[in-house]
Amino acid sequence: MPRHQRGKSSASASGGSQRQLRVGELIRHAISDILSQGGVHDDTLNGHIITVPEVRMSPDLKLATVYVMPLGGHDTEAVIAALAHNKKFLRGEVAHRVNLKFAPDLRFRTDERFDEAERIEKLLRTPAVQKDLNTDSDDT
Repeated sequence: MPRHQRGKSSASASGGSQRQLRVGELIRHAISDILSQGGVHDDTLNGHIITVPEVRMSPDLKLATVYVMPLGGHDTEAVIAALAHNKKFLRGEVAHRVNLKFAPDLRFRTDERFDEAERIEKLLRTPAVQKDLNTDSDDT
């Protein structure tokens, strides 16, 4: 297998190349700092504590998808809309804080991992699954 193909398959399996992951983490820290310090003059954003659990970068590092979740999961649509409205300012701030050739375009999405984890937790607590788990532990 040629070298460039081998690298692509391992990068896609792990969620991106090492550079994508590193730049995503730098941008995550920059956006978290900006939001926590109240750098954006927006009443919606200043009225919420916003968590930035992940930033995924495109392979060319020109697009950053920022996953956010307001504390408690309330007003997610309003927070996403406020972030999108202030995208130009945030992009400029990220460009000043992270040394890249091009400032990436920012896209904001709601982080669904908490909802998915809760759904799995509920499934694991159902009587049918508990019965299977107890049966398996008795067999060993």
